[in-house]
Order: sequence, then structure tokens, then C-alpha cells
Amino acid sequence: MSDALLVSRTGWVKSSYSGPEGGNCVEWAPRSAATTGLVPVRDSKVAAGPTLAVAAGAWAAFVGMVRR
Repeated sequence: MSDALLVSRTGWVKSSYSGPEGGNCVEWAPRSAATTGLVPVRDSKVAAGPTLAVAAGAWAAFVGMVRR
């Protein structure tokens, strides 16, 4: 199964800090990490654009740091 198909089946989650008006919008596919060990991240304004794949541990560390 291709990575793109896997992500499309898992669904994307938009950041709670990304408002409906646009601006800085980030979304990720968290369920992909359980299967691949990677968390896909993209700009929600450009859904067909490039996707960055981040190691699940690195993503968790980043999110924890941002929360603090």
C-alpha cells in the first residue's frame, strides 16, 4: 500500500489553533503513526501539496514542547 493511500485512509486532523479564516494552518494524520511510525504533516491550505513525514517520537516531543 502506498504511503499516500495510507494517509488518505487515516484522515487528517487540523490544529485547534488554525482558525476557519485561513492563516497558518497545520494538519497531521495521527493514525498513520501506529502503522508506519511516521506522522505526516502538511499545510491544510495546500492539501495536494507536499507532506513532511516526521518520526512519531520527534512529533510527540515537538508537540510537548509547544504545549509547555
